[in-house]
Amino acid sequence: MDVKLEPSWDDLPLMANTSHILVKHYVLDLDVDFESQIFEGTIVLFFESRNRLEKQSGSTKETCRSESNEACRFSTPEPCHSPVTDTRTSSSKTGYNDFAICGKGEKDTSGKDGNHDNPEQASGISSSKYCCDTGNHGSEDFLLVLDCCDLSVFKVEEVDVAAVPGIETFTGSPQITFVSEELRNQIVHELVTLPADRWREQFDYYAHCSQAPGCGELLFDTDTWSLQIRKTGAQTATDFPHAIRIWYSTKPQGRSVTWTSDQSGRPCVYTMGSPVNNRALFPCQEPPVAMSTWQATVGAAASFVVLMSGENSAKPTLLREGRASWHYYVTMPMPASTFTIAVGSWAEMKPEICSSEYLAAERSLTPSEADFRCVGICGHMEYPCRFQNPSATTQEVIPHRVFAPVCLQGACQETLLPLVRPCLSAAHSVLGTHPFSRLDILIVPANFPSLGMASPHIIFLSQSVLIGMNHLCGTRLCHEIAHAWFGLAIGARDWTEEWLSEGFATHLEDMFWAKAQQLAPHEAWEQQELKADLRWRCLQDEVRNYPEEMQVLRPNKEKTGHVSDSGSSVIKHGLNPEKVFMQVHYLKGYFLLRFLAQRLGDDTYFAFLRKFVHTFHGQLILSQDFLQMLLENIPEEKRLDLSVENIFRDWLESSGIPQPLQTERQARAECGLARRVGAEVHKWIRVNRRPQKRKRRETEEVFEKLLPDQLVLLLEYLLEQKTLNPRTLQSLERTYQLSQQDAECRNDILDLLG
Repeated sequence: MDVKLEPSWDDLPLMANTSHILVKHYVLDLDVDFESQIFEGTIVLFFESRNRLEKQSGSTKETCRSESNEACRFSTPEPCHSPVTDTRTSSSKTGYNDFAICGKGEKDTSGKDGNHDNPEQASGISSSKYCCDTGNHGSEDFLLVLDCCDLSVFKVEEVDVAAVPGIETFTGSPQITFVSEELRNQIVHELVTLPADRWREQFDYYAHCSQAPGCGELLFDTDTWSLQIRKTGAQTATDFPHAIRIWYSTKPQGRSVTWTSDQSGRPCVYTMGSPVNNRALFPCQEPPVAMSTWQATVGAAASFVVLMSGENSAKPTLLREGRASWHYYVTMPMPASTFTIAVGSWAEMKPEICSSEYLAAERSLTPSEADFRCVGICGHMEYPCRFQNPSATTQEVIPHRVFAPVCLQGACQETLLPLVRPCLSAAHSVLGTHPFSRLDILIVPANFPSLGMASPHIIFLSQSVLIGMNHLCGTRLCHEIAHAWFGLAIGARDWTEEWLSEGFATHLEDMFWAKAQQLAPHEAWEQQELKADLRWRCLQDEVRNYPEEMQVLRPNKEKTGHVSDSGSSVIKHGLNPEKVFMQVHYLKGYFLLRFLAQRLGDDTYFAFLRKFVHTFHGQLILSQDFLQMLLENIPEEKRLDLSVENIFRDWLESSGIPQPLQTERQARAECGLARRVGAEVHKWIRVNRRPQKRKRRETEEVFEKLLPDQLVLLLEYLLEQKTLNPRTLQSLERTYQLSQQDAECRNDILDLLG
């Protein structure tokens, strides 16, 4: 019997049975309807059974057991079908509201949207009839489980890939004389395993196959968190159709996308990093292990711009009058949760000067141009890897575009656009090869809940980064750029280990930003020490204000990375609304990496980090993968009491402030920038204590000019005062022009006024 998931109210269940079958490629064909606030269309999924994958790789991993014993099965009912036309004819996108398939004795409860309601829906977990039962080997069908919520599924059908012209090249025969399920699955297997240097041919065939006719409707059911699909008589994942088409639409209230208006009042929609990820945008396999490629065509009114995770800088293709389509693709296998889309009336910012040198430095290197001679062996599954392309490894600045609502064009041109090149160049100088070939940056609507979000080939930034000086914009841009390496090219195999993404990005943003500003080493050190002071204060607040169980960076401890026999799992606290505001995994992860860098020395640490990136890019990791490799590279005399076990105990598996960090903070001396802030604080305390009517001879205080982070630290010290009189607040405003400062300063100002 498979492990039964028992999530708490705030846990996120990952339902997909990835231990048996994996999506290798998605083809989305969607239309955007702003009036109804939905995406509607089809998604075609191409699979490879884990049994075939394991045989191919010769692996003996226990995660893939014999399907005859462990496959998730479903008792076969007698199907009752509504009348259908010739299933070899391509279906249209509409007209499936009356479609229904149900088993004998089951009540057809499909509603207007075609969903099949489940009486146990409220639990959030598929009902027990879908659990794997290895004790019954009678007439049972394999059950495909996909992560899905807030979607209206109209129809699921097998795709007749054998009907695609020229597809016989994958069968080893000059022509196809007899079509069987085994032949179709063999074609898909040959397609998904094409070598990386044939990626363009592979994607062309994916596109053609996605348009092939259906060859049989499949039974399906939905519950709160999943879509379950089966084919009568297909008893194992190997027998199950390896190419299926799902007709569906999103719902206006779906949690994966936000329908809103931009700052210019124009309608737009975008994925905003929802806790449920993309399962309310398209049915998918959410567990990180389901690494897949994708291509997507999205139709919208011609006045809109469609931005998406994609290697190509897409241009619109005009369709019928007033409509256009946009096509993007990704050749690097990524978790489905990283897919991102934004549709709106975005304006593109252009640099004022476009020199030939500028353009040459940013010429896009497509995978077809890649020189695949090895520059060291990569450990990931095969794809057109930039680390194997000598031209890409030396490309300091990748091609990039900047978009924003029309009313923010001026602010973007002035603040953001000049920072992109130096920040990208700085990142390359620290970590080397950019994992992704190009980048779009979008200033998203005002309801965006954070300062930034990174996805493959696209970064979302809040409008807040455009206010004040360029400091906040630069640091946040560096943070999101860092995610290209840590969070995207290298991902966490267990999503509870968020520190592997956010801790690294927080630590790297300081190094990137110092290099982007071209600071001298001492200036960079001072700036980074001041930032550490601010983060230390923030971490202390976090551990005081949030539950202890949510302060642990590796909450599953020795079970980290474990899944049930089917591949399903639970993300602890994944739906907890407080988690959106927490920074513990950013801050404790940052201080751990800072601690390790200090132990090794920055030069040694960052040299190791480049080596680590080259070893693990394109792969998923756990904490021990990083720590074990790091300790292997530390000379014996520098290790002292460092071990994976000690780091787990002190930093990752305990709540509160790690003891080594407490010791370090007590022993350290303040940096010069922080000392100057302390002197200014004493001046303001004296000002605040003065009576309203002062003596004439009393001298005025002279205040120093402060850097943005110094000003934040000053305001935080002043917040510790019992009271600040109105005159002091007015004087603070006049001295530092607080109303024109960035979002971090403004938050402290609001606290002072509150």
